[in-house]
Order: sequence, then structure tokens, then C-alpha cells
Amino acid sequence: MLIKTKTTLLALTLSSLISGATYAHANSMSDNSQTSSQSSSTTVGTQAQTESEKANALFDAIFMENVMASPVNQTYLGIKKDYDKWSDISDKGLDDNLAMTKAHLAKLLTLDVTQLDEQSLLSYQLLKARLEQSIADDKWRYHTYPINQMYGIHSMVASFLINQHQITDISDAKAYISRLEGIKPLLAQLEAELALRAEKKIIAPKFVFPYVISDSQNIITGAPFDNSEDSALWADFQRKVTQLAITEDEKNQLLAEAKSALLNSVKPGYESLIRYTKSLEELADNRDGAWKLPDGDAFYNNALARTTTTAMTSEQIHQLGLSEVARIHNEMSQIMQKVNFEGSLQEFFAFMRDDKQFYYPDTDEGRQAYLTEAKALIDNMESRLDEVFKIKPKANLVVRQVEAFREKSAGKAFYDQPAPDGSRPGTYYANLYQMDAMPKYQMEALAYHEGIPGHHMQIAIAQELQGIPKFRKFGGYTAYVEGWGLYTEYFPKEMGLYADPYSDFGRLAMELWRACRLVVDTGIHTKKWTREQGIAYYVENTPNAESDAIKMVERHVVMPSQATAYKVGMIKILELREYAKTQLGDKFDIRDFHTLLLKNGPLPLDVLETKVQQWITSVK
Repeated sequence: MLIKTKTTLLALTLSSLISGATYAHANSMSDNSQTSSQSSSTTVGTQAQTESEKANALFDAIFMENVMASPVNQTYLGIKKDYDKWSDISDKGLDDNLAMTKAHLAKLLTLDVTQLDEQSLLSYQLLKARLEQSIADDKWRYHTYPINQMYGIHSMVASFLINQHQITDISDAKAYISRLEGIKPLLAQLEAELALRAEKKIIAPKFVFPYVISDSQNIITGAPFDNSEDSALWADFQRKVTQLAITEDEKNQLLAEAKSALLNSVKPGYESLIRYTKSLEELADNRDGAWKLPDGDAFYNNALARTTTTAMTSEQIHQLGLSEVARIHNEMSQIMQKVNFEGSLQEFFAFMRDDKQFYYPDTDEGRQAYLTEAKALIDNMESRLDEVFKIKPKANLVVRQVEAFREKSAGKAFYDQPAPDGSRPGTYYANLYQMDAMPKYQMEALAYHEGIPGHHMQIAIAQELQGIPKFRKFGGYTAYVEGWGLYTEYFPKEMGLYADPYSDFGRLAMELWRACRLVVDTGIHTKKWTREQGIAYYVENTPNAESDAIKMVERHVVMPSQATAYKVGMIKILELREYAKTQLGDKFDIRDFHTLLLKNGPLPLDVLETKVQQWITSVK
């Protein structure tokens, strides 16, 4: 999962989750005669290069203007210009962003697309579609729950400061303190945004609020807020400042200023947010689907189109999910026979879910054992990459446990991208809050999806690509990104991995989980399923713990359509691969196919299909 969701804040902020694109083929010159072709190609080639250079300069200027308008995004990209500030999340900030987007589109439309080379034309079409969709989707700006159990400013500020705000000198420490002081006004902006939505009857369901209140309270629990262990932010600041090569007096001064900011800005800011959140909770109801929102059906249909980058309807996605669940159940039954289990598939699910042999102990030692084994699985896959790839990332990957302050509400696993300058590796986070939700037999597929060859390879390689504009390196399309992640769970089986039938069952269990998402997401948002109906569907049709089902259904509720991307994307990638195999026969090389998928950065599925067709033609 890449999310924040699974997805990062940077990708979300750059509108990568609401982007689709159209694609136009480059115009080609007719070959009227040998002489005219030779003389014309030189002239047009010079014109195309000039216009393409102009276009790519504009693409990057647009990207950087967006980045520089957001101090948070600057930090994600290792830029320290506004290192002491937070991004403006107010309605005025949204208005300013919309105006900037319209200005960007106007500039883009001045380009002469007939003179662009193939890669620049693709970039133009992608960016034009992204800007147009961003403008069109402003009508849905309030159709969100800014605070929920998956993401939100209330939890972001702490994880951002801890994981993204590096302190290498005194000025960095001062910037950290300024950001601590800025938390109170930032949370005030958040309260104002929540109030605007409440006026429009857009309030998260009741189940969301205990999570938000708990996460917010966790931020201001511990020293210096009380006499218990150091709070997450205080411990982080002390650790980073202690490592600086400065005098003790300078360190003590910084610590004193940080403590003051924590007590005088962070604490009252969160206390106010908690009070307001409790008042919203009293107004909330238990209706879960997007259908309850103003023009909810239109909003959800639009969300599906943006998420999947297809024209699939909610009903088509629902039926696809049902058929995939049936297929995977059949494959699981074959594994059940292989391990000589006697009983029904549901009884096998219960065995896999409940038998203690499939779980590490719920202890510090058990958690460390999980992390160690996850790293070993990734290291083994990395040693075999040459079998299936000709392209690799330069950035390293580390495996970490989700931090205590957010582990209760965070997803079971996710990936955080590396810093473009190499100062921070990519990170595979495993949520070990409840060890009975992290079975050993799912470790392999989970490590491949979040780490190597999944999100880490795709995202790190995209960031490192040369010759394409930044918005393509750092943006994303959910169906492509998560479709790749799910596809990379699958193809290691073709390499002889998943040798343990229980581990192969775990792979199928992960795929089954994504198939169920198609059923439940559409069930909740168009068929008016309740939260309880969605949970029951997962429990009855998968071997996962009920806690998994609860988290997943609650994710569906607050992130309409997002979870449909995985299976839709995977199916499209497999369809394209099989089509290429059929067309190319002996000329098909999976390493070249994977290079094709990765060398252009994230693409909408319809554009990806066009690129595969072009590749097949070139190989032939």
C-alpha cells in the first residue's frame, strides 16, 4: 500500500491519485521522395528539439512551482527553503492552488504539440489531462474527510517531523522548533476546514472519531506534557539534537525552545482539535457510503474513473470482484488438498487464521524476528533480480516497524519513498501492533509488494529516471502503482519462489483480499452496504483476521474507490503481458517487458496499453 494510503503525502498533494490521461500519437511525416525526406527531416528535427526543450522546461517549471508553494512537499524532495513552515491547508490555500492550476494549463496550451518528440508529447498529454482533471475535480473539494484513521494533518505532523525533517545543524533544529510552534495555527486551519464540511453535512461516520481522538491524544502524551516516558516528538527532537556537533549550551538552548513550543503550541493546538472532534462526533451517524454525500453517486463514479484510469462502471467492478473471488477460492482448495487438510475451505481459513504455528509471538523478540525474516526475504529476491530485470534502483531499502504513536490506526504495511538526493532510503513499514494480524505465510508476498520488486523498485526507479520531467518521476496513478505492487506479488512464483505451499496460500490470500476489495468498495458506496456487511464479507471469504477486515472496511469508507486500483491494475498488466507473449513468441523477454513498464514512470492504464502495443511493433 502506498498512501498514505497506499499511497505518500507528496503523491497525494501532486494530484497523482485523481489523475488520468489521454494519449495522442505523434504525427509522422509522409515520405514523398527520398530527397525531400532527407532535407525535411533535418529541419523538422531541429524544430522538434527546440519545442521539446521548451516544453520540458515548462513541465519542470510547473512542477517546481507546485512544490515551492508547499513547504511540506519541499521537505519531501530535500529542499529546505521553507523548512520552518507548514503548507497552507485553508480554503484560501485551495483557491490559490486552483488559480495556479488554471494558469499552468493556459501556459501549457501555448505549446505547439505538432513539433514535440514522442516522449515530450506523452508528457504534454499526461500533464494536460492532469491539470484539466484537477480543475474539474475542484467541485468535489469538500467531499473528503480531512481527519480519519488512515491519514490527516492530525497524525501527519508527527510522522512528518520524525521521518522527514532531518536536523544536520542548528538552523535545521530552529526550523523544527518553528514547525512545532506552527502546529497550533495549522490545526486551527484544519478545524475551519472541518467546519466548512459540517455545514454541507459532510461528516465522517461515527467509527472514525475514536481513532482520531486517540491518535491526537497520543501526540501530547508523555514528557514534557506529563511525567511519563518522553512523547514521540520530544524524544525525536532530543535524539536529533544530541547528535549535533555543537556545544552543550547550544543543545540546552534548543531543547528549552522545543519544550516551550511543545507546551505552548502543540499541546493547546491538539487539545482544541480534540474538543472540536468530540463535538463533530455528536453530529456523526453510521451511514458509511459515498451515496450519502451531496451528489454522492456522481462523486463516486468520478473517483472510480480517476482511480482505475478506466471507464469501468461500479457494477462491472463489482462483478469482476465476485468472479475473481470464486477463481482464487478454487486455487486455494487445490493447496488445501496438497497439504492434506480435511474439511471445508472455510475450516481451512479458520485453521490458517487461528493456528499459533503461523504467527510470531506477541513480544519484542517476536517483532524483531518478523523484521529479520522480512529483510531476509527481500535480500534473497534482490540477489535474483537479474533473472527478471535489466533495470534496478540505486536507492537502498530498509525495513522498519511502524512507530508506536500511529501503529494502532495505521495499515498493516506500507512503503515510504526515498529522498531523491539519496539522503534517505526507501522504507518498508510493517505494522506489528497486533502480531495475530501479521501471519508468517503472508510475509513473502507482503515483502515483495512493499519492497523488492514492488513499490521500492517502481518508485525509486521512477525518481531516478533521466530525460523525463519531474511530475512524471514523483507523481503516480493508483491503478499503475498498486497494480504493479500486486503483480510483483505474483510473478516471483514463476521464479520458483513461494516453495512452501502455505506461503503460496499466503500469496493467494493477499490476491483474494484485493479481489474482495472490488466487491466491498462498490458494495458500500453504491449498493448501500453497511460497515458490518462489508466486514462480514471479508471474514466469510478470506482467512484474514477480523481486525484486518475491520481496518479494510473502514479504509473503504474514508477513501472511496482507492482500493479498487490494485486488482484492476494487476489484471491489466497481466493481460498486456500475455498479449505481448502471444504477439512476440520467442522474441518475448520478461526483462524487457518489465523495463518497458518501469522506464516511463507511472502511467494511466490506457496509456500503458498503447506503450506496450508500440513496443510489440518495434520488437517485431
